[in-house]
Amino acid sequence: MAEGSLYDADLAALAIKQARGDLIEAIFLIRAYRTTLPRIGHSVPVDTGAMACDRRISATFKDLPGGQVLGPTFDYTHRLLDFRLAAEGLASAAPCAPAAEAPMPRVTGMLGRDGLIQEEHDDGAAPRDMTRAPMEYPAGRDLRLQALTRGDEGFVLGMAYSTQRGYGRNHPFVGELRIGAVPVEMEIPELGFAIEIGEVVLTECETVNQFAGSKTEPPQFTRGYGLVFGQTERKAISMALVDRALRWEELGEDNVGAPAQDEEFVLSHSDNIQATGFLEHIKLPHYVDFQSELELVRKLRREAGAEQMREAAE
Repeated sequence: MAEGSLYDADLAALAIKQARGDLIEAIFLIRAYRTTLPRIGHSVPVDTGAMACDRRISATFKDLPGGQVLGPTFDYTHRLLDFRLAAEGLASAAPCAPAAEAPMPRVTGMLGRDGLIQEEHDDGAAPRDMTRAPMEYPAGRDLRLQALTRGDEGFVLGMAYSTQRGYGRNHPFVGELRIGAVPVEMEIPELGFAIEIGEVVLTECETVNQFAGSKTEPPQFTRGYGLVFGQTERKAISMALVDRALRWEELGEDNVGAPAQDEEFVLSHSDNIQATGFLEHIKLPHYVDFQSELELVRKLRREAGAEQMREAAE
């Protein structure tokens, strides 16, 4: 759903089944279907602060308002094949904890009250839509985040991992990771106000990075941001790391030549459908192209042979 840019669990399951488990082919099916849908408007920006959290953890504060909610995760499971699933067919249902009712303020808000983290300012400009216009460079942060959330999880993960290994000096803390349902509202012109039309499950991650300061900013923490459809915390964390790495110029940091700092490199290679199309086109017939190159190689070999014979004769 994330790479396909369409929130529909049933269609995603159908696409995976039709593609026989090939996820990139399934993403292609979802994107193709998405192009057939009418565009009737856009929703109000979702408020992830009002998320009904199934999972909410912080690596920066042990005790925080609302508490840590471990929720559904593989983090604490043994990585051993469970052959009972092959025999029984279905996994046993896990016990479900009651929904958390306590308010869960953002961890970054706690740091912000003390002035310890960079403030995010809304300039009031409408975000551009990368599905409606070609990507242009340099891209703003709005387009970067759109491209990353649609990007291939493996690619974004690789870029994020590279920053942790020293290619970009980026080793953050997970300030907060939350997974849950968020209401979606849409403004109805005839009514003059917004109404709730449904809800989506999102994974949101905010990372906290140390920042030594610049000529215009005092020493403080900065943040990276990731937001993805469904329960996809690995991608949300990766997205936040890459987002932070791409903000080097905005924060007055040095470009150390790391791949994750190169905006055009990251954004133009993150789309797995675009990459697949260009990669797989080489298996299509290229008979004329190959014949021309074959003739060129034969000509070069003849010329090289004639040159060797002349040198031998001399």
